[in-house]
Amino acid sequence: MAINELQKQTNTNIQEKANLIWEIATHLVGLYKPHEYGKVILPMTVLKRFDDALAPTKERVLEASETLHLNNYNDSAIRDGALCRASGYSFYNTSKFDFARLLADPENIEVNFYDYIKGYSDNVKDILENFKFADEVKNMVKGKVLYVVIQEFNSKKADMSPDKITSADMGYIFEELIRKFSESYNEEAGAHFTSRDIIYLMTELLVSPERDDIVKNGCFKMAYDMAMGTSQMLGCLTERLKEINPAADLTCFGQEFNPETYAIAKSDMLIKGGNAQGMKYGDTLSDDAFANYEFDYIISNPPFGIDWKREKDAVEREAKTGYEGRFGPGLPSISDGQMLFMLNGVKKLKEGSGRMAIIQNGSSLFTGDAGSGLSEIRRYLITSDLVEAIVQLPTDLFYNTGIATYIWLVSKGKDASRRGRVQLIDASKCFVKRRKNIGNKRVDLNDDCIRMIVTAYNEFTDKAYAEGSLAVESKVFANDFFGYTKVTVETPITDEAGRPVLKKGKPQPDKSKSDTEIVPLSEDIDEYFAKNVLPYNPLAYMDRSKDKIGYEVPFTRLFYKFTPPRKSDEIFAEFKALTEEESELMKEILGE
Repeated sequence: MAINELQKQTNTNIQEKANLIWEIATHLVGLYKPHEYGKVILPMTVLKRFDDALAPTKERVLEASETLHLNNYNDSAIRDGALCRASGYSFYNTSKFDFARLLADPENIEVNFYDYIKGYSDNVKDILENFKFADEVKNMVKGKVLYVVIQEFNSKKADMSPDKITSADMGYIFEELIRKFSESYNEEAGAHFTSRDIIYLMTELLVSPERDDIVKNGCFKMAYDMAMGTSQMLGCLTERLKEINPAADLTCFGQEFNPETYAIAKSDMLIKGGNAQGMKYGDTLSDDAFANYEFDYIISNPPFGIDWKREKDAVEREAKTGYEGRFGPGLPSISDGQMLFMLNGVKKLKEGSGRMAIIQNGSSLFTGDAGSGLSEIRRYLITSDLVEAIVQLPTDLFYNTGIATYIWLVSKGKDASRRGRVQLIDASKCFVKRRKNIGNKRVDLNDDCIRMIVTAYNEFTDKAYAEGSLAVESKVFANDFFGYTKVTVETPITDEAGRPVLKKGKPQPDKSKSDTEIVPLSEDIDEYFAKNVLPYNPLAYMDRSKDKIGYEVPFTRLFYKFTPPRKSDEIFAEFKALTEEESELMKEILGE
């Protein structure tokens, strides 16, 4: 199925299902404020999804639980294994109650519902704890709405059994519910998930070099998202690999700091039968859940423009361990931690083959002077030959920001043809406009857009691509093209005769006239100085002890297209025509 056709599902039945579920919140009016509805709706949706999934094997699980009890099987591992086999999932519920049976006894809804929750396996209880669901149950009991909420979730419109709603569609529903929750809270939905068109482009770029081999041989790989949100990036990557070869096997791992989105990610993975134990809660920068892991694929959209003050002590402590830790190359300014996530991903890429697609904003390309933490990080990435390509995306593509964003493709297994070089792809003009905006998202990447960008990436050459209104341009540069030496240029203090003042035979610099020159690594510094400085300041000299190496990627400048100004006679002619038109209009208005 085409990528765009998959996206269209959200615009019809999936969105309708999410809207119907959200309507249940009308029963919470008065007890909850609108921005609090998600505290009930999200965990109840998860519970109903679990309840519907377990329904076909409910009696089998109860029988297995009773057998284990009668035979005094108290070993938790043996018990969990037996009950999971009975349920057909990696979770279960041993309570005699389900949603339907809870409704059969309205007088005892509170005690029975607690019994129902208590019957779940520990992995589900962990999810509910991260939702802080126990507090919400108390609130619903106090407000006398627990029964009606369960009743609404047990209605036909809220049927979420896996044979009615696939895991992929359930992911869309969660996304739509979170978006509604975020909007009601005046919180930007993009903080929780990335739109699927962007994810599909990232997955295509990640998989593209290995596609033919996966078609022929399948694959057994591990993938990681360091800021996984609801885990939809991992879901899309799995989906893409399965489309290429149904026998492809991808084990997913992820970490998320928001407890609610973590809970959704884990519940989604439980339903899919995936690696739910690989979904970890915590702060990736200060509490790394995957130290010493190596992954084949990393796909992530970490926060950018967000400070790392909370993680400062832990990050600086790890940075002191050098390259043994994740942050050996350097630390960015405290105001923006996105490059810390970049370094975290690089550390976790499998040696010789690991590939990462990660979203960054423009500051990762050029912010930071020579010798600064950000410049040193760029220097490490480029000189280590890790950067394969950087793709500039269209503006207004994300839900929560309209600024320019970029996909960095980082690899520890560059093809021989790419070694020593970095590809820049300007896809800022490759988009289709949306009929209806969602937050800041005003444009999409359709199938044609993704195909054109991936073609440019695969061909790896200097070339412009165009098709209708879509345009992409690719340029390839040697690694050292992005490096430069920042040289300090001094002008000596002079005496009345204009001669340099010497001290111990050395000219004394006039500090008020100190300057710097940026010299590309590809140029000889002495020749550059003789050509660009001495003709204008014959007394100048360089203090090479202050040399600093810097790296930047001046993306905008490299793709800048000069548009010559209009000729003055053209402007005058247009002005004259407008004046005459205005005169005619005034005559009509005044009746002359």
